[in-house]
Amino acid sequence: MFTGSITALVTPFKDGRVDEAAFRRLIEFQISNGTSGLVPCGTTGESATLSYEEHNRVIELAIEIANKRVPVIAGTGSNSTDETIMLTKSAEKAGAESALLITPYYNKPTQQGLYEHYKKVAEEVSIPLILYNVPGRTSVNMLPETVARLSEIKNIIGIKEATGDLKQVSDTIEFSKKGFIVLSGDDFTTLPLLTIGGHGVISVTSNIAPAMMSDMINAFRAGDMDRARELHYRLQPLHRAMFIETNPVPVKTALAMMGMVGEELRLPLVALSGANRAKLASIMSGFGLVPKGA
Repeated sequence: MFTGSITALVTPFKDGRVDEAAFRRLIEFQISNGTSGLVPCGTTGESATLSYEEHNRVIELAIEIANKRVPVIAGTGSNSTDETIMLTKSAEKAGAESALLITPYYNKPTQQGLYEHYKKVAEEVSIPLILYNVPGRTSVNMLPETVARLSEIKNIIGIKEATGDLKQVSDTIEFSKKGFIVLSGDDFTTLPLLTIGGHGVISVTSNIAPAMMSDMINAFRAGDMDRARELHYRLQPLHRAMFIETNPVPVKTALAMMGMVGEELRLPLVALSGANRAKLASIMSGFGLVPKGA
């Protein structure tokens, strides 16, 4: 259920508010181009700048628009266990199929602290939970041994692994309960992760190229490694462009170039620099996503 190319959705803004019409366009674009699932209110969705009301509304809206055509994995993690429980309960009540829970940032908990955090959340809700390990954002790395312990908890079903470390991912797959879902959190490593037993990706790039991301994973599943490898290397320049500056600045700029959403960001994020904007436009035009010279 939670496999394939899953999109970490941007949150469109207009005049300081969530742009619900643009969000609807983006989700319809995703579903019509083969995306396997949707993640509202993750890092890419600027969740750290959303009020509780906005956070809950974005999740509710994603569930409403998706209308069970694809699963919605709600981003509900926080550096506070109580806040994580509150947000996850709201997502569960709204009808989310799962929740994505980032490791508590800033606090820098120990491995035991991470275990107790997730165990407590799992005890308070019944929907499936997906862990999210991204040390570059949180300054804490959840080790494979900790993930393995957590995989024994009934409703903790998987992890989004964004270390970019295939040895760590391999250890996580080896040590964890059989059937535990492992998703790439780095677009660059999707195909390598699949080859060692991973299940898919929660992708930034799929915001703008959902069909290509889906096609790569589908080719791998069909046993067409030549096609999967071809798409892997074809997508690499686009992956690099999505991280030319801090995510989600490049991907939101790219979507604005495509006419999908406005370019509005919330401070402390600011507009893409001029030189990087030109690089992004050039790469986008090379993929046929915007006209040349846009």
